[in-house]
Amino acid sequence: MVGLSLGEKTFIKGGIDQDLRTDGRKRLTHRPIFVETGIIPQASGSARVKLGATDVIASVKAELGKPNPSYPDKGKVSIYVDCSPTAEPSFEGRGGEELSTEFSSALERCLLGGKSGAGTTYKHMMIRSAIYVRCINSYNNLWSPEFAPGAGIDLSSLCIVRGKVCWDLYIDGLVVSSDGNVLDALAAAIKAALSNTAIPKVQVSANAPSDEQPEVDVSDEEFLQFDTSGVPVIVTLTKVGRHYIVDATTEEESQMSSAVSVSINRQGRICGLTKRGGAGLHPTVILDMVSAAKHVSEQLMNKLDSEIAAAEACDEMES
Repeated sequence: MVGLSLGEKTFIKGGIDQDLRTDGRKRLTHRPIFVETGIIPQASGSARVKLGATDVIASVKAELGKPNPSYPDKGKVSIYVDCSPTAEPSFEGRGGEELSTEFSSALERCLLGGKSGAGTTYKHMMIRSAIYVRCINSYNNLWSPEFAPGAGIDLSSLCIVRGKVCWDLYIDGLVVSSDGNVLDALAAAIKAALSNTAIPKVQVSANAPSDEQPEVDVSDEEFLQFDTSGVPVIVTLTKVGRHYIVDATTEEESQMSSAVSVSINRQGRICGLTKRGGAGLHPTVILDMVSAAKHVSEQLMNKLDSEIAAAEACDEMES
């Protein structure tokens, strides 16, 4: 918990009211973002993202598995986040465990939805209120026909043999340092790590009986790059006073009444939404925040893609 004086709280809120935040940014402006890829050699893919003073790492491990019987033509993805106790005092002990669970669940809702069997379905996830479902349904022109409602990550690309063999992706996130907007930073790191992920080519035995598990040969030399064209970014709108801001710092988050996180892909389609904070939001405010998130996501996506490309070019030069 950030301890602020009454004057500091007034200064933060007053600056947001005037569209001039304490670090000089406008309400809908992100801090500088830095991306580094390939930082964990043992992983299938990895990345580090710094968003201001918020520092997170994501790694991806690909292993062969069996599809969920409910989704025989899809692979599986699981996400786990660990909040380092050194990142922030509130991460120590039980507080860190609760935040780890909260971040993991929010990422699964926003990036996977209910299609992997790991997250919740859209109707259960959308703030558990029929009025919000009706409200967002009026925004149906934004929903992606390929994934909505649900996954931005294309799970069907992870299937090798329908109902028998698939790739399981285990995504681990680590919060190294926290200065607000951790969820968005983690989502950016996951997207960068997936861009860095190389999945081995697999040859399937053609002679296996249809009722038996087929034999597979995993290549040690040939790899396929994971397609991240549908992987969304997350934009969190944090409501402070009468206004909402993006990429809030820890001090700004301490003054929030509520926050809405929206995941949006390159095509501008909404892949998921989650809310935190006790204060309720009117449906029209939700729609306004979603519209703002869609606009901001284009800038964030372009900047993130540029940083990922630069990081991968740097990796190639070093190798």
